[in-house]
Amino acid sequence: MWTSVISFMNLLLFPAPPSLFLTAMTVVSFVSLVQNGVGEVRGQNCGYSKFFFSSGGKEAAGKRVSSRVGMLLFYTPALVAAVAAAYFLADASDRCRLLSLIFSLHFFKRDFEVLFIHKYSGHIFVDITFIISMSYGMSVVCMTYSQYLTQGMQAPSLDLKNIGLVLASIGMIGNLYHHYILSTLRKEGEKGYKVPKGGLFGLVICPHYLFEITEYIGIFCISQTVYSFFYLIGTAVYLSGRSYATRRWYISKFDDFPRNVRALIPFVF
Repeated sequence: MWTSVISFMNLLLFPAPPSLFLTAMTVVSFVSLVQNGVGEVRGQNCGYSKFFFSSGGKEAAGKRVSSRVGMLLFYTPALVAAVAAAYFLADASDRCRLLSLIFSLHFFKRDFEVLFIHKYSGHIFVDITFIISMSYGMSVVCMTYSQYLTQGMQAPSLDLKNIGLVLASIGMIGNLYHHYILSTLRKEGEKGYKVPKGGLFGLVICPHYLFEITEYIGIFCISQTVYSFFYLIGTAVYLSGRSYATRRWYISKFDDFPRNVRALIPFVF
């Protein structure tokens, strides 16, 4: 068994760098993502989610910002970290520079969507904003730093870098497209929610999450580090939980919700 595990690691992963910080952050990020994904399935939804109140969550007192400002605060520090990494690590490996570029595009896209595509109402609490902003920012720092430390190490037997670039690009474009579809569901002045249609919404209720997971598969293939591997698994678990909660919410709100529409993976889940 251990021989198979070692062979797998040599085939797909760089050796884990001797960094206590990265080891700790790998465990923290993985456990946090998995716990949040399981929490979504159990109805313990994020405090800024529309599912939070529909599952019985109560609004707490505290400082708050508008949803648009909160979302910008989610993503902008990570964008700054990614751009800074691309600038300061200009002499790093091709993988490291490519990873910084992909993260820069990823969080630029998210800020662009916040400003020009998504429609918001309501608010987000400042403490939640700070926690999520730190999480995204630290993921960029840890992923890039982990990649930087692989320089001079024995490269994996299987180079997935080019495949990763293709998958990350497909994931980014698919995610953007389905976010655009969601933004067009309500006409000017309309309120309330509708069952999404168009794109892959006829097969799954969360194709934007499916493409986001595809993007993170691409990021892992570019990076091929231990941190990126566990971050991918954690992200997939979390977004699977979110997708499950989303489908459950739509079923509870719409009697005519098509039951053949799955949560995340067409015909499967």
